[in-house]
Amino acid sequence: MTSVRSLSRWAAYALVAPVIGLGPLASRLRTPRRMLGVFIAPRDALAVRGVAHSALAAAVGLVTWFLAFLATVAAVRGIGYPLIAADDLEHSWGGPTLAGAWAVHALLGVGLLPVWGLVLAGFGALQVRLTRRLLGRDGPFWPIPLSLLLTVGGVLLFVSWLHQA
Repeated sequence: MTSVRSLSRWAAYALVAPVIGLGPLASRLRTPRRMLGVFIAPRDALAVRGVAHSALAAAVGLVTWFLAFLATVAAVRGIGYPLIAADDLEHSWGGPTLAGAWAVHALLGVGLLPVWGLVLAGFGALQVRLTRRLLGRDGPFWPIPLSLLLTVGGVLLFVSWLHQA
């Protein structure tokens, strides 16, 4: 069974992977071993693979950072609901009373943090598999198209978030 500490390491790796993806190839292979205990056997250094890894790791990393930002906003808004967004208690979740609306928003904001953590840990696992595929000797092909798909989805989510009413 996977422990909370292990999942938090994978989530932390997801957050540092885009920065590591811009560094030298040796540190890209060394960091998963140090943070997660995952050894990636290096393949012959090809500049094309290094550039592809940098681009995909950065793209997935930006989506990861945006999701972490959304999780933080949801938690802060949930806990501080009466101070931040308690304009229309009549039509808010848990309303029409302030106590009910605050309780529902706080439970959702804080209660969804473990789900956000699992999502970030999944992004960390994707980053490791992407590194294994592009820079290592072995690894499945699916991380490359999944990274592209998540990047497009993240861009669409970001644009829709910017244009929300």
